[in-house]
Amino acid sequence: MKRWLALGVIMLMSIVVVAYETNASDRNFFLPDPIGGTKIVIDAGHGGQDGGASKGEVIEKDITLAIAQHVEKQLKKKGATVVMTRTQDGDVIDEHAPSEKFGTLRERKKQDIFLRKDIVAKEQPNIFITIHANAIPETKWRGAQVFYHKDGHADGELLANSIQQSIRTKLQNTDREALAIKQIYLLKKAEVPAALVETGFISNDEERALLVDKKYQEKMADAIVEGIEDYLLGKIE
Repeated sequence: MKRWLALGVIMLMSIVVVAYETNASDRNFFLPDPIGGTKIVIDAGHGGQDGGASKGEVIEKDITLAIAQHVEKQLKKKGATVVMTRTQDGDVIDEHAPSEKFGTLRERKKQDIFLRKDIVAKEQPNIFITIHANAIPETKWRGAQVFYHKDGHADGELLANSIQQSIRTKLQNTDREALAIKQIYLLKKAEVPAALVETGFISNDEERALLVDKKYQEKMADAIVEGIEDYLLGKIE
C-alpha cells in the first residue's frame, strides 16, 4: 500500500512540475481543442474559366484549391464541420448551380461571387476563410498577407491578425501584417468573422516555386489552421 501511495505522490508531483514549467503558449495542450464543434466555410478562390492570377503554367485556382483541401482535412481532424465552396477544378457555379448559363465570363464571375456569399449566409458558420494567391507586374514582391474588411464583422480583424501571426511564425518568410481592405465583397457581406488569405505572390519566382510545392502548401494550410485555433482560444480566454 505504501509503495502505491509513494508512486501516486511521485506521479502527482511530476504532473505539477510539468504544468508549472510549461509556457503559457503551450498550456493549450491541456485544454480541449477550441476548433471542435465549430463550423467553418472555406473558399478556394477562383475556379473553372476564372483561373485567377497566373504565370506560365502556374494558375492561382490550382494553388488555392490544394491549400483549401488541406485546411479542410486538418480542421476536420480537429473536430470542425467544414463547408467547402468548391471541391473541384470548376467554379462554384459548376458545383452548385451547373444548369445556370451566362452570356459573358464577366457576368458568370459576378454571379459566382454572389453564390459564394449565399453559401456563407445559408451555412451561418462561426468563421469564413477565402484563400487566394497574389500577382503583380513587379517580381520583387513576396510574402503571404491576410486581409479583413474594415466594415465587416468586428472580429474579422482579430481572426486576420491571428492567421497572419501564425504564418509569420510557422513559415518564417514574411514580416507582413494583416491589413484592412475595402474592395473585397465577400468579406464585407459575410456576417461572421471573415478573412482573406493571400498565400503569396505567383509573380515572384522564388515564391511561385514554393506555392506549387505540395509540402509548402501543407505548411501554409497548417499555419492557417493554427491561426484559426489561436483566434478561437483567444475568444475562450
